[in-house]
Amino acid sequence: MDKRYFPQFAAAALATLALTSCATGTGSQSDENVTYGPETALSGDLEVMGFGTGDEIATTRHDLAAKALGDVEISLVEGDLDMQQLLSSVADGNPPEIIYANRDQIGSLAGRGAIIPLDRCIDGEGIDTDQYVESAIGQVTFDGVIYGIPEFNGIQFTMANADLLAAAGLTIDDVNGSDWDAVAAANEALVKTDEGKLSVIGVDTKMPEFLPLWAKANGADLISSDGKTAHLNDPGVVEALEFAVSIYDAQGGFSAVKAYRDSADFFGAGNQYATNTLGSMWMEQWYLNVLNDVSPDAPMAFDTFRDKSGNPLAYASGSAWAIPAGSANPEAACRYARVMTAVDSWVAAAEARLALREEEGKPFTGVLTGNSIADEQIRAMVTSGGQPWDDGVAAMYEANDNAFSMPANPADAEFKTAWLDAVNSVLNGQGAAQSALDQAQETAQSALDEAWDKLEARE
Repeated sequence: MDKRYFPQFAAAALATLALTSCATGTGSQSDENVTYGPETALSGDLEVMGFGTGDEIATTRHDLAAKALGDVEISLVEGDLDMQQLLSSVADGNPPEIIYANRDQIGSLAGRGAIIPLDRCIDGEGIDTDQYVESAIGQVTFDGVIYGIPEFNGIQFTMANADLLAAAGLTIDDVNGSDWDAVAAANEALVKTDEGKLSVIGVDTKMPEFLPLWAKANGADLISSDGKTAHLNDPGVVEALEFAVSIYDAQGGFSAVKAYRDSADFFGAGNQYATNTLGSMWMEQWYLNVLNDVSPDAPMAFDTFRDKSGNPLAYASGSAWAIPAGSANPEAACRYARVMTAVDSWVAAAEARLALREEEGKPFTGVLTGNSIADEQIRAMVTSGGQPWDDGVAAMYEANDNAFSMPANPADAEFKTAWLDAVNSVLNGQGAAQSALDQAQETAQSALDEAWDKLEARE
């Protein structure tokens, strides 16, 4: 559960796809002359862009994939995927053989013809797509066609300081999101100031990135299921944003909360939970492992995030393997993707992490792989860290079983930039939620219409 598997785009990075639209349609989407399958002898080179073997989970699977590829010479271009470099290489006819991308990049890449459909790859290598988590495979399915092989799943759940809750007469149920009035009341009870400055953050709603989660909890989606219609100014989205921002306003404003949040020793023993300076927030599951590692005695309480009916809910994100248009070795790329996401590979990687945790005297808290069969087998390997950490692991898996994702669309980047910009403007006091989301709706819908029109014209 390494945070590097769930990178969040900054607005500038999201704009890259729009700025490089000259790459549209320059790659060949045909792999009709390629023979996929276990009988295919592999050779040549395989350049992997956007992936590195920084831990035992990655290294174990990469070693298994390298063995399966035999004589293929594999080279890794580590670091987050450089989108501009990728699109330029596709336009020049010299792309890497395979890429490791965020799943919310797949729609834009597919719409621009920068990656190929994987139906022949999937059939040839015998990849069972039913094994993947529904929200994960859905996010890499564009216009009814699979363009990515998903791996890892990032979800969020409720984390809170149990001591601060108890001192305020509260429980985890007051801050899990199921009752927004209760969340607001808990925020007021938990927040503390010292000479006009925050000393304890009450509740952190994790804006701007968790708007999709709050909107979904309020019965609204940011985009239609077919990826063609933006719903950014839906009343449910507006209300969700207004509520999330009101939690910051009650603490002196987002700027004050963010500045205090950013000053914390987030990854160290002096983190905000260990130092009793944060009541509650929603966070991705990898932070559970961080907290257990650096501050195992922190007074924690956990639950899933819950919608207004009390049902568990999470917003899924993650990574995927895709094959660029013009890849010189799609056969090897396909096999690499298959082995990297196979159940046996995931289990072997989890066993490597389990052995390391046992050597360190620490619990193994699991890995969310994007492969539901692998997840089930790995969950059986989880070791107890005692309370409250076992509650955290249970919340993680429950959230994973109740996750949603937004559908792929050919204007993924522009769409996300539109709603992120709107949320940031409201957080910074530059406008009201309704007007900001009205503008975002107009911008996003225009981008969607243009992208879909271009795709239909090409077809």
